[in-house]
Amino acid sequence: MKKFTLALIALLSMTYMAKAQQYVSTEPANRNVIIEEFTGRNCGYCPDGHRIANEIMANNPGRVWAINVHAGGYAPTSYPNFITTDGNAIHGGFSISGYPTGVVNRSTAAGQSRSAWNNLSNQQLGQAAECNVAGMVKIDPDTRVATITVEVYYTGNSGYDENYLTVAMLQDSILGSQSGMSGNPAQVIGGQYCHMHVLRDVIQENAWGDAISPTTQGTLITKVYEYPIPEMIGSPNGVEVKLEHIFFLAWVSERFQGTPARPILNACELDKMFIVDEPIHPEIANVSQVLNASCDNLKEFGFTLMNIGHDSFNSVKFNAEVGDVNYDFEWEGTLVSGDKTNLSFAMDIPFGTYTGTVNITEVNGTPYEYSTTFAAECQEWVEREFETNTTQLKVYIVQDQFGEQTTWNIINSAGEIVAEGGPYQHLAGSSATQTNVATYNDFPVDDCYLFRIFDSADNGICCNYGEGHYYIKVANEKIIEGAGDFGTMAYHSFKLVKKPDMVGDNADAGFKVYPNPANNMLYVEGEDIELVEIYNSLGQRVLAVEGMAEKISVDVASFNNGVYVVRVVSGEGISTKKVSIAH
Repeated sequence: MKKFTLALIALLSMTYMAKAQQYVSTEPANRNVIIEEFTGRNCGYCPDGHRIANEIMANNPGRVWAINVHAGGYAPTSYPNFITTDGNAIHGGFSISGYPTGVVNRSTAAGQSRSAWNNLSNQQLGQAAECNVAGMVKIDPDTRVATITVEVYYTGNSGYDENYLTVAMLQDSILGSQSGMSGNPAQVIGGQYCHMHVLRDVIQENAWGDAISPTTQGTLITKVYEYPIPEMIGSPNGVEVKLEHIFFLAWVSERFQGTPARPILNACELDKMFIVDEPIHPEIANVSQVLNASCDNLKEFGFTLMNIGHDSFNSVKFNAEVGDVNYDFEWEGTLVSGDKTNLSFAMDIPFGTYTGTVNITEVNGTPYEYSTTFAAECQEWVEREFETNTTQLKVYIVQDQFGEQTTWNIINSAGEIVAEGGPYQHLAGSSATQTNVATYNDFPVDDCYLFRIFDSADNGICCNYGEGHYYIKVANEKIIEGAGDFGTMAYHSFKLVKKPDMVGDNADAGFKVYPNPANNMLYVEGEDIELVEIYNSLGQRVLAVEGMAEKISVDVASFNNGVYVVRVVSGEGISTKKVSIAH
């Protein structure tokens, strides 16, 4: 009877845990990827490895993370000294024959050359994962104590009864020396190298992580760690651990194979949040404009609302300001300490580039003051009209030397990618260029589109590596063009419009146009008029007036004499009438 009771308690506990996951998804997914690059500051070819790993990450955002493990003969102890006990242990677990070399999800016992990382990553990204990993890091900036919660949920069965969970702290933006900096110019700042995703510590005692079990489908495992973040790591010539530049990765390895725990089954970057010693303290992070195909002034913005205080809150009022435009909105729900939620708002943005402000004005019904800024932009879009339902569109990309860093796409108003290109080949010669053309002979008309061009090295397609640029032709007319110095990304909106059928008077039009002929003013009168358009005899739209009204006045004093077609969109449908302009 006692054994039954204990078994029942265990079953109830597992059932409760399966319902109680806070961060991890229970849906089956493919593997994410960890690239452990064995590198060193005295390694002349290692920056090229950094560049390749960066490109793989940029092409797979939120799916691939690189870890720079400084160990071996090319890792000096001069400042900044990145050598760590854990890094040496990981380095020693694999057969290393040269630098840079790396392992991708620890899928091989030996380090692989940088030319193999992309194919190995793609292979791993295409495989189903046995488990999902997610979690949260809450940091008290006063005590430097991080409370790290990691959840592992098994969507399938591991081949072994015991797996291993590892949590590692990495650090970005450390300036120091580096041989071969020209191999990765994007990380050169003022003559120094900006070292990124450097392994600083594995938070567990063992560099290979903690054993976890069971490893069967439906199991949820939750681990909570209290980790005091050191102020300095490395001896001699250690490097300061700056809280704003650190982040944490977690991964599950299958089993010990000799020394290393491998292969990696799945991985993630843990969310990070700073907690303050206050009862109510909301904070807004990552306010950004949603980049979609929008041929109007209404723009959408997203942001993260975080509770970094000790008490919960259930309502927050906001005010967004851009120029002279204001927008008030409210959120209701429950946000406990250390939790966060993603919110959005939309507002009309005048043409131009602005610095906007999101203000928290009230929390739990009590006035509150908090503000953060964000970038807002509304570009003027290009608009062209066509007689047919499709037209020819050509995209010209004049690449620089590093064509492998360049990609582009075009999305429609539904967010679907309707055209894309790149990456392109790497060219010989530091100033080489090459023109790449993509042709679409039946490109759909009557939609708004957004063209986006990306550079994974954040330095565009120009300057020291060839004067690249880009342009788009529609029906052999150049409608968009841009220089190559766009940094990470450039974008342009354009609208292709199908001309309406130019019929004569519609006897059932249901509206009046007068006087006819008109001199200075023309009046359109009817029920629920939504849009009035006027076309000249060539079928070109010369005026458009929007708005719900029963009578619309149109100033035609500047129109040339001739016959025009008035097209009216109303609740009754679409109707047309001819009218003469005579001055």
